[in-house]
Amino acid sequence: YDPQITEDTNVHWKKHMNRYRHVWYKYTSPDIVYGHSFISRFYIEIKDKTTAKPRFEKLKQFWDGRNIVIIEGEQSRLGIGNDLFDNAKSIKRILCPVENAFDKYDKILDAAKKYASDNCLFILAVGPTATVLSYDLFKAGYQALDVGHADIEYEWFLAGATKKQPVKNKYVNEAGRGKGITESTDKDYLSQIICRI
Repeated sequence: YDPQITEDTNVHWKKHMNRYRHVWYKYTSPDIVYGHSFISRFYIEIKDKTTAKPRFEKLKQFWDGRNIVIIEGEQSRLGIGNDLFDNAKSIKRILCPVENAFDKYDKILDAAKKYASDNCLFILAVGPTATVLSYDLFKAGYQALDVGHADIEYEWFLAGATKKQPVKNKYVNEAGRGKGITESTDKDYLSQIICRI
């Protein structure tokens, strides 16, 4: 039980651990302190919503004045319709499959290396693939940040949402999935796309 998260979230994780505890114990060690997996989930599932704004401001410092390459699912559209990445120096995007991106892992990694610029920061939001990709990009000498659900959390924060809900024209795997998403006509967004996998 975590007193900082909502009751619904506590119930979810209790059920999850009851079912998968043996798997977690198999692949983790009680002697290692692991990082918090909610690094990009600090709004909708947190009881005290007043902590979100300063956390988003701190998150934005990672890419402040940086050239960033966003690697995301094709319908994720990070930062479109909000100001999450407005303080980045430049934005380029590599679009990946909406689901099962790991099936194209080698192509994604190759594209990332091909389009990397000096001192760029990779922003990753491509499901579980992002975890492996961030490690491989790090090994190749790049900086990479798996931001997971940060954009969706930011959208919910801006809307004052209290429950997970669809976000117009963005893929939200936990609410609505790809239902109702149309082709983007946002000129800035389209101009940032440098590669589609």
